[in-house]
Amino acid sequence: MIRKLCQRISEHKMFERFVVAVIVINGVILGLETSVDIYAQYGTWLQMGNHVVLGIFIIEAIIKITAVAPQWKRYFGDGWNLFDFTVVVLSLIPFTGDLAMVARLLRLLRVLRLISAIPELRMIVSTLIRSIPSMANVLLLMSIIFYIYAVAGYHLFHAHDPEHWRTLGMSLLTLFRIVTLEDWTDVMYTAMEMHPLAWIYFVSFVIMGTFVIINLFIAVVLNNLEEAKIERLEQLQPPVSRDELLRELRQTQQLQQGESVKY
Repeated sequence: MIRKLCQRISEHKMFERFVVAVIVINGVILGLETSVDIYAQYGTWLQMGNHVVLGIFIIEAIIKITAVAPQWKRYFGDGWNLFDFTVVVLSLIPFTGDLAMVARLLRLLRVLRLISAIPELRMIVSTLIRSIPSMANVLLLMSIIFYIYAVAGYHLFHAHDPEHWRTLGMSLLTLFRIVTLEDWTDVMYTAMEMHPLAWIYFVSFVIMGTFVIINLFIAVVLNNLEEAKIERLEQLQPPVSRDELLRELRQTQQLQQGESVKY
């Protein structure tokens, strides 16, 4: 009886929206704690709010675990549920003294629960995670391009502009600045004072590093996002019931009998 009640509660839309609202309130409380004046005046209420939020998260975990009992794997086998449970457990660990700052930082993990509470955000994060293997090849290509341009930039510009090209490491940092398009023209104009054709180096790197590579990243993510959407739609489709299966079998038999009569 209790398990069925917990199932109805955990599957209800209002329960999901209530949890999302509590996570948002918790984020607001954490933000208010950063104000010295507000914390000095309302610190006791903010601490009480944190305890209430933690209590709600504990009750939520108990409801979800009870709803799948005794099949615990249905809860702990889900990565998002495991993340929520870990956040609650870490919040219960008492930190004192120098570790009090760790407790405050761990409370920030509760805000990340918005990702696990909203299905659309879960799908986006899952897409990014499943894109990592494909991105590794793109990162390898980008690393090769960075290395080639960094070595070439060192030999071409380190004597004239040691501030940006004096070592290989500094050259890589400069290229990272260029690929973000942050004031990269200043570096180019400085190099052009010595090499008038240096613009070829910079423009070609911007085209390769910014437009080509970043578009490859976007293509990988979009491709995996489409696959994640298809899987999500398949999961949302209700399973075929016994009555529907019998109805399909009867219709198939009737069609076969009709074709036999014709022949």
